[in-house]
Amino acid sequence: MDNPDQARILRVMSTDLIIVGGGLNGPALALAAAQAGFSVTIIDSLPIDTRKRVDFDGRSYALAHASMRLLRGIGIWDGIAKHTQPMLEIKVTDGRAGEGPSPWMMHFDHAEIEEGPMGYMVEDRHLRRAFLDAIAAHDLITHLASETVVAQEVQPAGATVTLASGKTLTAKLLIGTDGRKSGTAQRAGIKRTGWGYGQTAVVCAVKHEKPHNGIAHQFFMPHGPLAILPLTKNRCSIVWSETDARAAELIAMSDADFISALRPAFGSFLGEISLTGARFSYPLGLTLANSFVADRVALVGDAAHGVHPIAGQGLNAGLRDVAALADVLEQARGRGEDIGSLQTLQRYQQWRRFDTTAMALATDTFNKLFSNDNPLLRAARDIGMGLVNAAPGLRRGFIREAAGLSGDLPRLMRG
Repeated sequence: MDNPDQARILRVMSTDLIIVGGGLNGPALALAAAQAGFSVTIIDSLPIDTRKRVDFDGRSYALAHASMRLLRGIGIWDGIAKHTQPMLEIKVTDGRAGEGPSPWMMHFDHAEIEEGPMGYMVEDRHLRRAFLDAIAAHDLITHLASETVVAQEVQPAGATVTLASGKTLTAKLLIGTDGRKSGTAQRAGIKRTGWGYGQTAVVCAVKHEKPHNGIAHQFFMPHGPLAILPLTKNRCSIVWSETDARAAELIAMSDADFISALRPAFGSFLGEISLTGARFSYPLGLTLANSFVADRVALVGDAAHGVHPIAGQGLNAGLRDVAALADVLEQARGRGEDIGSLQTLQRYQQWRRFDTTAMALATDTFNKLFSNDNPLLRAARDIGMGLVNAAPGLRRGFIREAAGLSGDLPRLMRG
């Protein structure tokens, strides 16, 4: 080997993959890669005890049917299935708080597709604990908790990271799953494009006296959508998009005042409601990395693309990244290629960039179209929803899209 630097890197190679970010996409990718025989090190800024908190805090996720397949494929699903709530129907309506929904609506029923429920709601605490237990049990995965990356460097044969503790690690490929403000992307010189919406999502959960029957509701109001998503045991997850100022007021309210503010928008169809767990708030915006890859660097999930939660596709898009990157890496190794080369990583970017950009633009357009009280736009969107609902083929296409079953599916999402 003529290059002494390359020889040195190969001698000290500590792992095949370094994943920066211990949230959900990072562990999912670690398990998918380890299942394919790659050694993986996860660098997680939070301590394990924080990740493993068992109290219900109100945070939950909508997993599309295709995402369920991935979790089943990497050995997670059987452990959390009993804690999930199938989403059997989705009802999308327009209106104003206190006036009830518009008669024009879109109604999606899982009975129109053959695969089963369109998706599943799962609480954050169950999903995170399942991931932590699975990565702790896998011989090819090393989990470094309470560690942060302070520097990264790319050499001809690998990437090296330096941790705040002084440790250094080298791998063939460095992967950032570290969120919208990805340090991995910044250190790789990858810039971002995006904008804010002047909206903030208020997230919580409520208990109610009547059964929800597995029906999810998306109610479009002038300042932003209200999502009511079914959980187990007569509970629903709430994602309420409001103006930044109004959201700050909602977060500052007492529990009783918050429920009083929510009730006109929520309606009475589930009977009396009460808050369970905490309230969280997240500023909403669109952010896309200008590239999903660089030499020996790949970005996954929010590190690559952060979108409005209007369609509940944030985590699902990240898990689709996970499945696609795992496919690309396994195929590259099978052909004897360098898994960290830009040529290999470009195949991952080509697979995922168009889909995620299209999704980002679609959610951006939907949010701008629906988050207003313009009477002409309101009439147009109501008629549009009515037309979609009256067209079985179009409606079925929306259902398959919501279930994550359309497009070029990676192996772990094909079932």
